[in-house]
Amino acid sequence: MSVPLKLNGFNYQFITTQGAKINVASAGEGPPLLLLHGYPQHHLMWHKIAPILSKQFHVICPDLRGYGDSSKPPSDELHYAYSKREMAKDMIEVMEQMGHSAFYIAGHDRGARVTHRMALDHPNKVLKAAVLDIVPTYEMFKDIDRIIATGYYHWFFLIQDNNLPEHLIGKDSSFYLKDKLNRWSTYPERFDKSIINDYLRCFKNPDTIHATCEDYRAAASIDLEHDRADLDTKITCPLLVLWGEHGIIGRHFDLLTIWKSRADNIEGHAIDSGHFIAEEAPDETCNSLLKFFQKSV
Repeated sequence: MSVPLKLNGFNYQFITTQGAKINVASAGEGPPLLLLHGYPQHHLMWHKIAPILSKQFHVICPDLRGYGDSSKPPSDELHYAYSKREMAKDMIEVMEQMGHSAFYIAGHDRGARVTHRMALDHPNKVLKAAVLDIVPTYEMFKDIDRIIATGYYHWFFLIQDNNLPEHLIGKDSSFYLKDKLNRWSTYPERFDKSIINDYLRCFKNPDTIHATCEDYRAAASIDLEHDRADLDTKITCPLLVLWGEHGIIGRHFDLLTIWKSRADNIEGHAIDSGHFIAEEAPDETCNSLLKFFQKSV
């Protein structure tokens, strides 16, 4: 078995929450900043940014439940174990056990959906939030058209039952993961090959494949119920919205208009990138996060 890669200069530990065992990397001193990754990656997606941010913040980079080296809790037909509400609870407990009752947070992709839910469910915990390259889950399903259905076909593939996606992905998980990274990026040459290999180390695990499918099944069911109930509830903390200028989300949606309907205090802009802005455009992404989180409220 290959040895897991680690963020240089970061300390690692496992933190047990109410429903999972979370792999956590942390470094630095200062205000706490939680960084949440997306699909089909894990916490190492922040490898170009986290060490820089740790010079100003206490940076905490976990693997979400079901991803990376975190545990893969069992699920059921309701998929509640992989709801963004349960994932957010994990992160609240991680931060509390690390001594932080309130904190900053930035999330990309699935991690941004956890960030959105956390800001709604735990407004007293989230001081500022940044969401990277998403629109709210409810909006994604509401505005489906040919472009979204083609570019984000996995939203409909991964939710299929009878272990269909698990079986097909498991036949060649390396091809599938690399295709996702290439398909959604504008500058695929900017990915670090050793990091991709570590994504593969985790993603080839059948339990990871199943858990990440459950994440998407939750998005198409229980998450929509939660989101629908909160359509009139706004994020109260300052919100930064960043997106890839050349990605499907950036080209298809008016992100600031959409997020202004969901938050009271918002700013944001596009970045010269595809979907994976932290890896494709790390300097601009890092500078945007630093400027936002260092700015006084």
